[in-house]
Amino acid sequence: MDIFYSALVFLHMLGLAGIIAGFLMQLMTDHPKSPKVLLHSSLLQFVTGLALVGVAEMADLYDPDHIKVAVKLVIALAIVVLGVLNLRRPAKNLAIIAGVLAIVNIGVAVFWG
Repeated sequence: MDIFYSALVFLHMLGLAGIIAGFLMQLMTDHPKSPKVLLHSSLLQFVTGLALVGVAEMADLYDPDHIKVAVKLVIALAIVVLGVLNLRRPAKNLAIIAGVLAIVNIGVAVFWG
């Protein structure tokens, strides 16, 4: 179970890196594929985040703080929605908001007790 959990954490971090990369790609180069990178990475992070909480609950790895999980879930869902909107009609403002929310989500994960 530890290997599976570690693999999920690895994929979760790749999703985060993809969100930041998509945000920076769109901001700096306006590459046409950057909205897809941002959307797919946000979906990866959303799904792996849910899976991480589910595995932690089932395997009794630790007792997750459900309020923190809910806050992170709402932020992650907002990033996914911004990714979808950005894919339909690419705009740098949407990418900036998604990137800032991803950084806020990192802050919640790291600094929330």
